[in-house]
Amino acid sequence: MNRLPLPDRLFSAFLFDMDGTILTSIKAAERVWGRWAVSHGLDVDAFLPTIHGKRTEETIRALALPGVDPVREAAFITRAEIEDVAGVEAIRGVADFLASLPCERWAIVTSAPRLLAEARIAAAGLPTPSVLVAAEDVERGKPAPDPFLLGARKLGVEPGDCLAFEDTLAGLQSAQAAGMASIVVTTTHAHPLETDVHAVADYEDLRIIQTPDAMMLMSVKD
Repeated sequence: MNRLPLPDRLFSAFLFDMDGTILTSIKAAERVWGRWAVSHGLDVDAFLPTIHGKRTEETIRALALPGVDPVREAAFITRAEIEDVAGVEAIRGVADFLASLPCERWAIVTSAPRLLAEARIAAAGLPTPSVLVAAEDVERGKPAPDPFLLGARKLGVEPGDCLAFEDTLAGLQSAQAAGMASIVVTTTHAHPLETDVHAVADYEDLRIIQTPDAMMLMSVKD
């Protein structure tokens, strides 16, 4: 894990990716996607690492499989994922961390469809925030800045005053393109992610300092 310092400044809001960032759904997602990959003759081991951090339809479209309708297949996969949430768990420490944040100052910005996001958040025992930006809410998904820009707009804050929590390169690129500082959460990483932002394994050691209209992130280890 890199040891770059936490951003030493105040933020108006925190924006969180979902899968791999506040909860882990790898087991469930890879079960569903693995069955789909086998049915389409794909190399499952090579394919599964490519599914994270992007919208389902975009992942399928990038394969350019003959005779495969990305929209129809994405809908099929989403239904299967909503039905299979076994093993979805909250990242360590995140429940207490989210509970410490003012409810109007955080949002979830995910590449998952809304119904799937709501199912996984509930399965992990986490609260659904008042602002949830899902796949169908934007024309362009991550790594485009649109999802994070929409999250900031819905919270009524400037993008540059937001701190994004992510776990994928596509998500970090999205936040950067939106003009946001970032934290990378690494607990689900099998291999180090080369980034120029601070990395944390989970939320166990994170705390916030609050002012009337802003927050600063700190670590009890520092």
